Amino acid sequence: MAQHASAKKRIRQTKRRTEVNRSRVSRIRTFLRKVESAIAGGNKDEAAAAYGLAQPELMRGANKGVVHRNMVARKLSRLARRIKAMPT
Repeated sequence: MAQHASAKKRIRQTKRRTEVNRSRVSRIRTFLRKVESAIAGGNKDEAAAAYGLAQPELMRGANKGVVHRNMVARKLSRLARRIKAMPT
């Protein structure tokens, strides 16, 4: 167990950051699931709308350092390609 005040403070900070980061990752996954379900449903307009909402959420996660920026770029690229390939 931590003895120094600075170490105890670090533990408190880490706990709070972990909660915030988990929340962000969960939110990102939720938005990705919405896009995936819209694509699976075959509704191009709905999929494009869900993609438009998911994109800033993913970018925010990358900027905050919760997820890697290359992962975000890869996901967005693949989703965009799948939406574009959908029949109108």
